Amino acid sequence: MIIQVSPQAEARLVEQLGDQPGFFKLFYDTDGCGCDGITVLLILNERDSDDVPIEAGSLPFVINKQQQIYFESCLRLQSENNFPSFRLSSDSIIYGSNVKVHDLRDVANVMSESTEWPVR
Repeated sequence: MIIQVSPQAEARLVEQLGDQPGFFKLFYDTDGCGCDGITVLLILNERDSDDVPIEAGSLPFVINKQQQIYFESCLRLQSENNFPSFRLSSDSIIYGSNVKVHDLRDVANVMSESTEWPVR
């Protein structure tokens, strides 16, 4: 799986990662969203045992191997000036034009090992 990250999107993601180590996890959330599901990017302290790497240049991206079925093998991640979220697409579909990043690195230390994640 490959994500082609635009230079502007890469700069914004590097800024959100900051000085702390972490991974970006492509996640398709279907719990409690009131719809068929939404795509989000999570920033986590470490990979889960079922996570596999996604080729994304210098950015550390992973995805749960069971969630790979929701996405095509070649994706594009883009951003625009003055817009707080990202656009994830492929040649045949737009997965989301309002994909948000949720930094869960601080939250992970206080959460139990639940599969749910808090939306801020």
